[in-house]
Amino acid sequence: MAAFELLYQARRHCSYRTPSHFSPLIRFHFHRLLSSSSSSENPNPNNPSPIQPVSYTPKNPPESSTRLESNNPDGVKADGGLWTREDLRYLKDAPKIAPISYPTRVAPLPEDLPEEEKVKVEGMGDEEMERERRRIEAQKRAAMRRVMNVEEEMVSFPTLINVKSDEKKKKAVYDLKEAIRLVKANAKKRFDETLEAHVVLTPDMRRSDLKLEGTVAVPHGFGKVYRIAVFAEGAAADEAREAGADVVGGLELVENIKSGNVKIDFDKCFSTHAMMPNLRQIAKYLRQLMPDTKKGTVTKDITKAVKEAKRGVPFKKDKTAIVHVGIGKVSFQEEALCENIGAFVHELLRQKPAGLKKSSKYAGYVNTVHLCSTMGPSFPVTIQSLSIAADRHARKYVQ
Repeated sequence: MAAFELLYQARRHCSYRTPSHFSPLIRFHFHRLLSSSSSSENPNPNNPSPIQPVSYTPKNPPESSTRLESNNPDGVKADGGLWTREDLRYLKDAPKIAPISYPTRVAPLPEDLPEEEKVKVEGMGDEEMERERRRIEAQKRAAMRRVMNVEEEMVSFPTLINVKSDEKKKKAVYDLKEAIRLVKANAKKRFDETLEAHVVLTPDMRRSDLKLEGTVAVPHGFGKVYRIAVFAEGAAADEAREAGADVVGGLELVENIKSGNVKIDFDKCFSTHAMMPNLRQIAKYLRQLMPDTKKGTVTKDITKAVKEAKRGVPFKKDKTAIVHVGIGKVSFQEEALCENIGAFVHELLRQKPAGLKKSSKYAGYVNTVHLCSTMGPSFPVTIQSLSIAADRHARKYVQ
C-alpha cells in the first residue's frame, strides 16, 4: 500500500509540476522501492556509503633494471656477465659504450703494389688493359642485371642529328616511259611478269551508285588469249567463226551444254537477240557467263564484239575505289606498253560516271596512277604523261 501511495503522490506532482521539478522525486521513490538492499544498508540517499579505494601491487621490475653500481663503470654485472643492449634500456644511469671505429680502406695505388704486381701491370700493353677494363665493366653490368632484375639502358655515343632527315621524303613521280623502264629493270623473276596499272580514284567514287566497269581493247594485246563462245545461227554464226570465236553454235550447242557433252571451258560468251530465249535453259550452267544486254554481250555486231574480246582487258573498281588491271607483259617493247597504257587511260576517261560533281578531265576522278610488275615495286606516274598517251591513242586508233 505504501508503494501505491507513493505512486499516487508522484502522479499528483506530475499534474502541476514540470518534469524538471518532479524527476528527482520519482527517481528517489523508484530507487527506494526496487532496491531493497539499499534501503537497509543506506537509508539516507544524501549520504552514500564511501567507496573503498583498491590498490594493486606494483609490477616487479626486471632483474636487469637494477642500478649499476658506481664502482662498476665497465658495464659488468654483479654476477660477472656483460650488460646487453636490452638490459640497458631499463637502467637509469647506463654506462657509456665507446663506439667502435674501423680503419678506412684505401685502394692501393700503382706505386703501393708489390713488386710482382708492378711487373705484371707494367708488362700489360694498352690493348690488354683496355680488354681487361671492358671485361670488368661487363661483369659489373651482368651483376647489376642479376641483382636489380632490370635491363641496363645503353646510352649511345653522342652524334650529330640531322633535323631534315626526320622529315618524310616525298616519293618521286616519274614520266610514263621512265616508269616503264624502271618496272622492266625491277622485274627479276624467272617467269614473264605482267605489267599492272593501279588507279586510285577520288573518295567520291566510293559511292555505290557510281558504277565503273568496262573493257579496253589494247592494240598490242596483253599476253593472254581468251576462249570465246558465240550463240548464233546463220550469217551471224559465220561472222563469229571468221572473227576468231572458239565455240559457235545455236540450238544444238544449247542442248549439248544442257546434257553435259560440251564443257564450259570458255572465258567469255556472246549471243544474238534471237538466241536469248533459248539460253534460259542453261542459265544455271553459264552463271556469270550468261550474256546480258547491260554488259554488252548481247549484240548485233558479232564481229566487233569477238575481236574486242580477243584483245580486250576488263576492268572494274573495287570497294576502296581502286582499279587494278594488267595491260601487257614485261617482255613487250616500251612503245607497245605505252600504247596499251594510253588505250586504258582513254577508256577509263570514257567510262567516267556522269554523277560526279566536277566535270573536268581528271580532277575529282583520278588521284594517282602506279605501274608495277607482278612481283616488283610500284612507281607513280605523272598525270600529264598519261594524258598525252591517251590523246595519242585517240588520234591513232579512234575514228
